[in-house]
Amino acid sequence: MPLRVGILGCGGIGARHAGAIAALPEQMQLVACAGRDEARVGEFAKKFGGTPYVDFQRMLDAARLDMVIVALPPFAHNGEVENAARAGVHLLVEKPIALSMERAESMVRAADDSGIVAACGFMYRFGDAVARWDAAAASGETGRVGLFTGQFHCNALHADWWRERARSGGQMVEQLIHIIDLARHQLGRPQSVYARAGNVFHRGVDRYDSDDTSAIVLGYDDGRVGVLNATNGAVPGKWDKLWQLVGERMTGRFTGWNSGVLTHTSGAVQTELVDTQTDVFVTQLADIAAAIRTGNPPRVPLADGAKTLRIALAAGQSAAKRVEIRL
Repeated sequence: MPLRVGILGCGGIGARHAGAIAALPEQMQLVACAGRDEARVGEFAKKFGGTPYVDFQRMLDAARLDMVIVALPPFAHNGEVENAARAGVHLLVEKPIALSMERAESMVRAADDSGIVAACGFMYRFGDAVARWDAAAASGETGRVGLFTGQFHCNALHADWWRERARSGGQMVEQLIHIIDLARHQLGRPQSVYARAGNVFHRGVDRYDSDDTSAIVLGYDDGRVGVLNATNGAVPGKWDKLWQLVGERMTGRFTGWNSGVLTHTSGAVQTELVDTQTDVFVTQLADIAAAIRTGNPPRVPLADGAKTLRIALAAGQSAAKRVEIRL
C-alpha cells in the first residue's frame, strides 16, 4: 500500500514535493494538503490532488496520514512538527527547520521520543555528483578533505517574508544554509565561525532588512577551513550555487547537485565528469519511504537540520557582533 502523505504549506516548495509524490505512485500518494489561505489550498488540491484543509490539526485527525511534508516558511512553525510526531506520523521538514535552536531542538526531541522517521529537506545531498563524491570519500579515494569553498549567488526580491530577517533569518540562514550543510557534511562540525554580512543592494526596498552580501569562515582546530559567501545582488534570474572541495587525493568542483568535475590528483592526473538530470526531490522521498519500510534512518535525518542551523545562526551572531564564535 502506498504511504498516505499530507503536505503542510502550499507554496512553491510544496508544489515541488507534490510533483515528486506523483512520480512515486507505488510508494506514496498525496491525500491531503493544508495551509492558511483557503483559496490557495483549494487550488493546490485541484492541481495535485488530496483533500484541502485550512486547519493542520484537523488534517492530522481526519486524513489518516502516514507522513507529512512540512513546507512552511521558517517563521511559521508553531508546534506542527511536534504535534505530527506525537501522532506517530513520519516527517520531512524543509530547511531551515526553525529560526532558533530552542524550536529546532524541540522538533528533534519530539521525533526521537516518538520513534518516527524524521528527515530534513537538504535535497542537495541526493544529487548524483554529490553522491559520487560521498562514495569516494567513504572509500578513502579522496583522502582527507582540507578545504571547502562555496557560494550562493542570486538576485530576486522573493516573498515579503523572505526580505525580513525576523521572519526568514536572513540569506545566510534561508539560502546559504544549503552550502553550509554540504560543508558540515564533508568536513564535520567546525570549532569556530566568523562572519561578516550587510545589506548593500536593497537599502531602499521597503521592509528589506536581511543581509544580501555575506561571507563565512568555518574554522577547524586541526587547520582545515571552509569559506562560504552569498549575495542577492548578482545576475537577475540566475541562481549560481557553486562549491569546491580539496582533498589529499582528489578535488571536486560542483556547479549543481548533479553536475561536478572530480579530478584525481594522486599520481597521473585524471578527470571524471558527472552530469545527470536526477530529480533530487524524487530521490529524497524514495529514501524516506525506504526508511519507513525498513526502520533504517533516512540519509538526512531531522537532527542534521538542527546541526546545520546551529552553524548558520552562529554565523549571524558573529556578523552582528563582529567576533569569532566558538562552537
